[in-house]
Amino acid sequence: MAVRHFLTLKDFSKDELNQLVKRACELKTMHKNGEIYEPLKNKVLGMIFEKSSTRTRVSFEAGMIQFGGGAIFLSPNDTQLGRGEPIEDSARVLSQMVDIVMIRTFAHEKIEKFAQYASVPVINALTDDYHPCQLLADMQAYYEVHGDIKGKTVTWIGDGNNMCHSYINAAAQFDFKLNIACPKVFEPMQSLVDENSDRVTVMNDPKQAIKGAHLVVTDVWASMGQEEEQAERMQQFKDFQVSPALMDTADKDALFMHCLPAHRGEEVSEDMLDDPRSVVWEEAGNRLHAQKALLEFLLINSK
Repeated sequence: MAVRHFLTLKDFSKDELNQLVKRACELKTMHKNGEIYEPLKNKVLGMIFEKSSTRTRVSFEAGMIQFGGGAIFLSPNDTQLGRGEPIEDSARVLSQMVDIVMIRTFAHEKIEKFAQYASVPVINALTDDYHPCQLLADMQAYYEVHGDIKGKTVTWIGDGNNMCHSYINAAAQFDFKLNIACPKVFEPMQSLVDENSDRVTVMNDPKQAIKGAHLVVTDVWASMGQEEEQAERMQQFKDFQVSPALMDTADKDALFMHCLPAHRGEEVSEDMLDDPRSVVWEEAGNRLHAQKALLEFLLINSK
């Protein structure tokens, strides 16, 4: 059987994604009950980081330890990739030494090329274009509170970035409607919007986009690598802050999510993360369980 990769949500079927969410919930319960479950004993995860991380590194590394395996952290300073070794060569070599690889990098083409030459599963732990692992945790967080997100309305407010792109893919794969509110010039990839025009609507007014929403999501206004644009973006996005007052115009049972880290007082008001409608802390914790479900699937269930 061909090696499976997880570079975007489109790499898995709708049924597989829904099963992953449910499995993540089961693994979370097992973990909370103190149940020892080590299906990946003696398996090794190679973790390539070209962008800094808190949640991604800790969740993957902790997940492998809890599963009885191990993880190796590799930064550009630790590998020949940082000194210009061709991606295809590194992919071939690491495939001989580890059982699965996760990569957090800039250009999405880089991880696609790595996967092309790897003979073990490759996981996208974030690129400039997509962040599918976060979406698994987000969908799990919604499922835990309100059940299936199918047929619901989700509102994205802020930059049309990698998280926004993954929410567009999620709208298709989990079958929900997505309203996107971005300032002009900061809208998501038009080709991706066009491919999903039956369920994705882009607008420039957050107040219009949030009406009736069952889930409201945002992210920082300047992502990693865009720090020099911070001042300009602060001006462009000033009307796109999510606050309890704005949330009041969504559905009465709406949830709020943010992939973190958050800049309080910018994309979220000082009090939004602690609002009763916010599930950001469960969402963040779910990275551990969703990724354990993903690792289990790629190393055991997909073979």
